[in-house]
Amino acid sequence: MKMAQFPDDETGDALRQFQENGFDLSHIIRIDFFVAVPSEEAGEKVANKAQQLGYEVSVEKDRVTGEWTCYCEKKMIPTYEELIKSENELDKIGKQYGGYSDGFRSCGSI
Repeated sequence: MKMAQFPDDETGDALRQFQENGFDLSHIIRIDFFVAVPSEEAGEKVANKAQQLGYEVSVEKDRVTGEWTCYCEKKMIPTYEELIKSENELDKIGKQYGGYSDGFRSCGSI
């Protein structure tokens, strides 16, 4: 399988890791985006707006650190451009409530 080329940044690094782990990046996979938020209330507001954009959402508090995260899941073909678009739109929403986009992960195909 030919390895695709990606920009030399965090998103490109994640896509390279996906490939190394055997993900078929030409198929739809489930991506979990993280939005770090200062409180449960802020997380719920981010979740509401993200849900309106088609994300499946949940807000959770880390048991160890006590920090809040809004998880925004989207099923998508993980192109670099689409990942950047999602990260940017979630960062914009997060900033409205004192939060910020804090990366993503995937467990593979759906």
